[in-house]
Parts: sequence; structure tokens; C-alpha cells
Amino acid sequence: MITHLLTNFQHLKRHPYAVWIGFIFIGIALLLLPFITEVTLGRSWVRILDFTLLYIMLALGLNIVVGFTGLLDLGYVAFFAVGAYLYALFASPHFDLHLPFWALLPLGALVTCIFGILLGSPTLRLRGDYLAIVTLGFGEIIRIFLNNLNTPINITNGPQGLNMIDPIKIADFSLNQTHKISSIVLVSVHNYYYLFLILALLIIFISIRLENSRIGRAWMAIREDEVAAECMGINTRNMKLLAFAMGASFGGISGGLFASFQGFVSPESFNLMESIMILCMVVLGGIGHIPGVILGAVLLSVLPEMLRYIGPLEQALFGRVIVDPADLRMLLFGLIMVLIMLLRPAGLWPSSSRRQDLNND
Repeated sequence: MITHLLTNFQHLKRHPYAVWIGFIFIGIALLLLPFITEVTLGRSWVRILDFTLLYIMLALGLNIVVGFTGLLDLGYVAFFAVGAYLYALFASPHFDLHLPFWALLPLGALVTCIFGILLGSPTLRLRGDYLAIVTLGFGEIIRIFLNNLNTPINITNGPQGLNMIDPIKIADFSLNQTHKISSIVLVSVHNYYYLFLILALLIIFISIRLENSRIGRAWMAIREDEVAAECMGINTRNMKLLAFAMGASFGGISGGLFASFQGFVSPESFNLMESIMILCMVVLGGIGHIPGVILGAVLLSVLPEMLRYIGPLEQALFGRVIVDPADLRMLLFGLIMVLIMLLRPAGLWPSSSRRQDLNND
């Protein structure tokens, strides 16, 4: 079924008018999606859509490192944490600074970019499992620092986290309040949805431009054969650092948006499982393929939430809960991932080059 849909999409690409009409329909659907979701599924699912857009930004950032450059990063959530805490520290009563979001988001991107370079510098000669272990350790170090930087000087407020974080405010338009435009009522989750959608589209555009640029081709050359790339004159050191920096900046922006949306951050939100989940999004959708990564982020954001209904279903069928819903949810989630990897090892929507490489193997 999925293969048939993707084949039809490839045929549509040959007709430019059909592509533009498709873009228009997709745009209209995205604009109406929160209202349709609220009416059919409830407002809580609009909040899930907001988190889905955040995960799309995170997955595209990790795709630069893992998909384009071929560097396995298991500590990507560290950049997400740095961006979130940077926003929380300077937009909350903790330091009582309350800087505006238009200053904090670029600052978060810059700081996480520096963190990306700091991570990339000592790992330039590492590959495969060794790189994965080092990046995993980096992610855990950041989380432990955030958990313990409350003594002797209280910087992060330790395990208690930071709350009362300022919502994003554009002029007099606060995204945390309900607004009425003509007959359209926009609540908080709607406001954040449209902001996240704009920024997600911007990050998608940047990713596409990077993929088709000289830098993107250099990253892919390093992914395919680093030695051959270096022999062709590519400065592999600088390209790797640039990949870490660009991917980290996307994570920093997403972290700032997460902090403003939640109004609260704590070290528990940035554990290893989050890094693994983001990596699964990249691999599941189609590593190195931007539409595939977006598909993977959407599926792995929505699917676990749908599996929450297992508990009520057990109650309705058997009159009692036989298996704990949380355990069964993770079991089914893992089973689905294993089946997809067995049936489609290149991902649900791989790039044509990767699909061809697997077929040749």
C-alpha cells in the first residue's frame, strides 16, 4: 500500500501543475488541521500536533548529522536540553531577566551551535560504535549537570526544574492566551501550532537547500566514503564540525520553543530515551531523506499516543486490565518497529539512491 502511494507520488512529480495544486491542498489542510483535530479527537490532540512539529524540527536536525554525514549521534537530546534551559533561565523568575523570545531563540541556536562544535571537536577521528558511545556520554553528562547545578550556586534549580517560564509574546499578542479573530477563536494550542508550523517549514526549507548545496554533497561524500572524500579535496574536519553545529542549532531552537510551550522544564524531560526516539524517527522514515524523516517524526509522535487507548480497550473487552497499559504500549511499539525494519530496512520512505543501494546488495 505504501509503495503504491509513493509510486503515484513519483508520477505526480512529472506534472508541475499537479505538484503546485498538491502544495495548495496540503497548505489548506495544515491550516485547518488543528480545528478539524479539535472537533474530531479533542483539544488534547491539538497539543500532540504541537509536539509533532517540535519532533519534526528535532528529527531534521539529527538528520543532518546521521542522515547526511553518516555520524551516529546518541546524545542529540543534549542540544534540546541546552536550548530549553537557556530559554527557561532568561525568561523566568529564576534570574528575573524575562528576555523576549526573538532574542532568546537566536541565542539558543548560537549557544547550542557552540556546544555542537565542542562535541564534534574531540570525536572527529571516531566512527561507528565508538562515536555513538561518546555522544551518548555527552548527552548523559548534560542531563546530570542540569540535575546537580543547584549547589553551591543555584543555576538550574536541580531536579525541581524551572517553572513559570514566559510564554512567547509577539507585540501584544501572547500565544498563551485565547484570541478571537473575526469569528475564529484561537486558543493557546492553536497559537503555538501556527508558530511551530512556520518554524518547521523554515527548517524544512533550510534542510532542502543544504541537501542540494555543495555543503550537502560534501556531507554525503563523507557518509559514503570519508577517505575518498578527503582525497577529493573535501575538508572532512570542517564539514563534520559544521554538521554537528547545524544539527545542534536546530535542536536549540526546538528546545526554546518547548520551554515556552510547556512553561516548565526539568532534567527528566531530556533522558536517553528521547535521543533514541528521535533517532528512530530518522531511521524509520528513511535516513537522509527529508520527506521520509518528516513521515517518521509524525508516525512516532502520534503512534505512542494512539496506543494509550489499549487500557480502556482491555477494560471494555475483558472487564479488567490484564496487562499494564504502559508496558503493553511499549511492547506493541517495539514490535511495530521490529516489523517495519524487517519488511522495509531502508525506512518507510527512503531516498531513491538508498533504495537502489539496498537492492544492489
